[in-house]
Amino acid sequence: MSTTEEQAAEALQAAPPIILAPGPRTTDHTPPEPDDIWDLPYGTAWVYHGEGNSGLTRPVLIADGFSSGPSDLALTWELLEHGPFPLLSELRRRGRDVVLVGYHERSAPILQNAETVIAAVTEANDRRVGDHPPVVGGFSMGGLVTRYALAKMETTGTDHQARLYFSWDSPHTGAWIPVPLQAFAHYIKKLDGRFSDQINSPASQELLTRHIASWKDKPTASEKRRAFLRALEEVGNWPQEPRLIALANGPATGAGNGVGPDAEAVVGKGLAVTGTELRTQAEGDDQSAAKLRVVTLPTRQIRTSGLPDADGAPGGTLPGFGILADALNALPALLDFKVDVPVREHCFVPAVSAVAAREPATHEDLYTPLSEEELEKTPFDAVKLASRNEMHALVSEELATWFLDQLP
Repeated sequence: MSTTEEQAAEALQAAPPIILAPGPRTTDHTPPEPDDIWDLPYGTAWVYHGEGNSGLTRPVLIADGFSSGPSDLALTWELLEHGPFPLLSELRRRGRDVVLVGYHERSAPILQNAETVIAAVTEANDRRVGDHPPVVGGFSMGGLVTRYALAKMETTGTDHQARLYFSWDSPHTGAWIPVPLQAFAHYIKKLDGRFSDQINSPASQELLTRHIASWKDKPTASEKRRAFLRALEEVGNWPQEPRLIALANGPATGAGNGVGPDAEAVVGKGLAVTGTELRTQAEGDDQSAAKLRVVTLPTRQIRTSGLPDADGAPGGTLPGFGILADALNALPALLDFKVDVPVREHCFVPAVSAVAAREPATHEDLYTPLSEEELEKTPFDAVKLASRNEMHALVSEELATWFLDQLP
């Protein structure tokens, strides 16, 4: 018996949402109880004092990145502490106070969540004992939220007192979600709208270099992205007072992640998705990007023109194809949503974007090696790129030890 749209909708809506975001979905470890919790406009912060500190003395404020729903700071702790390098415990061992800043809604406009950061910086300065300046930055979108927040504080004459700003694999010139994944999200909207809502959320549109609001659209920069870039310009684009540093989870060498263009990434095998095929992005005009069929919906073809082969570009990776495939394969077997996933990962934040060196518009922009001369011309005082392509926002020993050495 074939699956009906009603059965598919019920199963999809009963399952966890499909969320294209890095990091764990569940915690394997229980974080310690915070020394303090701050209620902030549009968000909250967990405060952990450094070893030997009875109060806030040498604060390091770390802003959360993009996803859907409220920040889960227990998951943030998991990501930053229980990966390859225990960043948070090492900060505290060195006498640094950790302030994890989260939002009530991670997909809200970046300018809204910047108000949370501004309030957190103000709170930290009001509570700080001594005159050691705060460090302010974030992972992924958190680097953009804090970039805008500090620049706005300077523009409005508010003394943030920060002497170091950092961004960790933040998409300063844009992030990339494959067009086929966006199209699939919108194609199943009448069955379950949550995936489409994430793609169309304000923050998603502000981050993505190419966005589609429906499966029929041509990919382009959203008006919300253009408005966000104008807002950055209005506050001078970058904070001027602190030292600026950036870390990237991709290399400067131009070496891609091994994902080739025009390759099968997700292939429908079950009857409910027979005919569905998502492909990696190819250069050129009139390229076949996807074929979409779900339950009784007719098969639709998605074609693109003028896009770079971004899925294999150097940079922090996201298992976007894998996230979708795992969600479909987890549906009840009787519904027959089984898919194969020959390619799980794709570039999410190109290395050239994480260090604000280039707009990631063409193959040459993405894959041409970054020279020392070019890196010296970025807005940053210092940058550190990974020696290989890694998971987006991964806290590797290579990057973490460099970051710790930069702290004032």
